[in-house]
Amino acid sequence: MLNEGKQTKVKRERRALRVRAPIMKKEVLRLSVFRSARHISAQIINDQKRETLIGVGSYEKEFRNIKDRKEVAKQVGLMLAKIAKEKQIDKVVFDRGCYKYHGRLAALADGAREGGLLF
Repeated sequence: MLNEGKQTKVKRERRALRVRAPIMKKEVLRLSVFRSARHISAQIINDQKRETLIGVGSYEKEFRNIKDRKEVAKQVGLMLAKIAKEKQIDKVVFDRGCYKYHGRLAALADGAREGGLLF
C-alpha cells in the first residue's frame, strides 16, 4: 500500500479535530500538548485572541539531566502550572490532540494539576 503514510496522517488529523472541536467552542484557555518520540511540550492558548500565552517543553535546559521521560513530562506540567499561576491563570481545558490519555500525557496532566491548574 503506497498511501499508508498519508492515510495515517489523515486519520491523525481527523482524530485531533474531533477532540478539539468541542474544546475550541468554549471560551476557556486551552492547554494543548505535543508529544514526539523524544520530547513533550505544552502550551496554554487563548483561542479567542489566537495567541499562545505560555509554552514549556522538555527541550529546555532544566530537563536535560532527567532520564525518565514520564518524570520529565511531570516536571514540564509542574513548570507550566507555576508560570500560569504567576500570570493569574488557574482554569484551562485539556487538549490531548490526537494522543491517547496515558503514559507521558497523563504524567504531564498530573503535574499540571499538582501545580494548581484546574481542568
